[in-house]
Amino acid sequence: MLKIGLTGNMGSGKSIIASIFGCLNIPVYHADEEAKKMYLRPEVKSRVVELFGTEILDTKEGVDRVTVASYVFTDLTLLNKLTHIIHPFVRDHFREWLLHQPATPYVIHEAAILFESGFRNEVDLVIHVSCPEIICIDRIRKRDNLSEEKIRARRQFQMKDSEKASRSDFVLINDGQILVIPQVLKIHQQLLQRSA
Repeated sequence: MLKIGLTGNMGSGKSIIASIFGCLNIPVYHADEEAKKMYLRPEVKSRVVELFGTEILDTKEGVDRVTVASYVFTDLTLLNKLTHIIHPFVRDHFREWLLHQPATPYVIHEAAILFESGFRNEVDLVIHVSCPEIICIDRIRKRDNLSEEKIRARRQFQMKDSEKASRSDFVLINDGQILVIPQVLKIHQQLLQRSA
């Protein structure tokens, strides 16, 4: 079974691409969603509180991810420290998830910060979803109701689109002009051949 990383910067549309692979009966691991769930683990919560202080707790004593985001997207050191807390748990969870997948030629590991978090070592090949910055920003603004200033501040902590593309085995263009389904189907066929 091949392990395929699927990455792309904020607003690139990688979740939509992941859902297309899902429609092809390819199991998809959503690392970003699983990372959010890690805050519920007592061992993660205690380390996050140790890093940021109790002000990041909400009224129910849970970790307020919006408050955490306001810290990490202004301080690269804090972002790296948070990544080193969360991602070992995500990595272990992914490895456990793999054990429970049915026989399949490959699986998809969807993660926005696949390269930044060191997850590249966990997968065999990488698909990068590329999208012009102006389109990404517009998508995020509509989706998350964030100002362009806040979006740009968050995007500066992600690797440049061109660098991710150069490090990837496949680049899928999601600019609203080129159809994505034929691109996915082409990559799908290549992956089936590689896994045979």
